[in-house]
Amino acid sequence: MKTKKLPMRLCVVSHERCAKKDLIRVVRTPEGKVIIDDEKGKANGRGAYLKRDIEIINKAQANKILDRVLEVEIPAEIYEQLKKL
Repeated sequence: MKTKKLPMRLCVVSHERCAKKDLIRVVRTPEGKVIIDDEKGKANGRGAYLKRDIEIINKAQANKILDRVLEVEIPAEIYEQLKKL
């Protein structure tokens, strides 16, 4: 019996390879709007992954890492939603 391949993604803050299910995907849509992707990770647009860790989210906000990666200013509401997850 074959084992199923586990998709791995890179956290843009810690640069760790983690399982896709352990990360949160933030997406810049083609219209330039920033959203948090659902669990499936299928939203259309440019995406960046963050570990599900409050320290990582705080570091991303302080250093404006998501702003640079997605090439758009990230609203404060997005960071608040990330902290709730």
